Amino acid sequence: MTDADQSRPEGKPWIMGIHAYVPGKAVSADGTQLIKLSANENPLGTSEAAHAARKAVADSAEYPDPDARELRLKIGEVHGLDPARIVCGTGSDELLNLAAQGFAGPSDEVLFSKFSFSVYYIAARRCGATPVEAPDNDYATDVDALLAAVSDKTSVVFLANPNNPTGTYLPRSEVKRLHAGLPSDVLLVVDQAYAEYLEADEDDGGMELAMAHDNVLVTRTFSKIYGLAGERIGWATGAPHLIDVLNRIRGPFNVTSSGQAAAAAALDDQEFVSRSRDHNAQELARFTAAVEALGNHGLRPIPSKANFLLVLFEGAVTAEQALNAISDAGYAVRHLPGQGLPNALRITIGHRADMDQIAATLRALCGERA
Repeated sequence: MTDADQSRPEGKPWIMGIHAYVPGKAVSADGTQLIKLSANENPLGTSEAAHAARKAVADSAEYPDPDARELRLKIGEVHGLDPARIVCGTGSDELLNLAAQGFAGPSDEVLFSKFSFSVYYIAARRCGATPVEAPDNDYATDVDALLAAVSDKTSVVFLANPNNPTGTYLPRSEVKRLHAGLPSDVLLVVDQAYAEYLEADEDDGGMELAMAHDNVLVTRTFSKIYGLAGERIGWATGAPHLIDVLNRIRGPFNVTSSGQAAAAAALDDQEFVSRSRDHNAQELARFTAAVEALGNHGLRPIPSKANFLLVLFEGAVTAEQALNAISDAGYAVRHLPGQGLPNALRITIGHRADMDQIAATLRALCGERA
């Protein structure tokens, strides 16, 4: 048998360098089902209107609208956008990957801050580009560090705002400064997956930049505050030529009929969105205070504008010990050593009783009374 007979198809080197995305766990090491606070899902579930609209789609034998026209019209109506400048995707993850694929390649660099969403690294590697991490500023995005890392090979810059997994947030002035410092041929992708958790006066101006400039793309998702993670629906907006590129390479029927119907109905139920935002704000504040009270034991919460809290363990209690104790209490939270955070846990904000139980578990672990 010759060497040629033993050959086989091999993945491209840039693909083989990818470590597959690891979703949040929902079971313990022994297989026990846990309450999942590891995936940043909405603890209030899904809007009843969205749920009803999803169930009302009866004919699964027909392909969905490939252009998601009604959904794009509704998104445009709610956000004051031209529907022609909107593209829908299988979650915002698809659109983030398409942004890298459409505007970067093997000779290019894709730039993002340290401790950013792990999909950015994967998106860069998928298209053969080189991922570049800029230094952080105490777990937050550092605009000066990002701009200093821009080279003549930089083609795409990803910014999650608020950021996952840290929950940190760049104000409008900093996002504007970042954009102003980038060359006009570099695409800035502002990932606003958690933007609905912000108050109105905290809008980072990403949409305005996308409407006014040719090199800004904004992505959003229905997976978080809208509670439609299971339907996988996202959308992006930007200049017409940017949307044209994404439309050329996205899946032809990439958003299901039920997903389109549910998302359109969810947009009409802004009362549910407001209720979800209020719940998150109240419980995030309570839980953050509970963690801050354990600061003398080395626990430090990173200020969050999202629906989760990143807790650092900088004392005698380790993140692994806390992870195991929380699991024993019946909860799954996110440990992220693969993202350079071996000393931290990302904890989704759940129901009040859930957060109280996790806070009590941390107090007991620290030797504090309940």
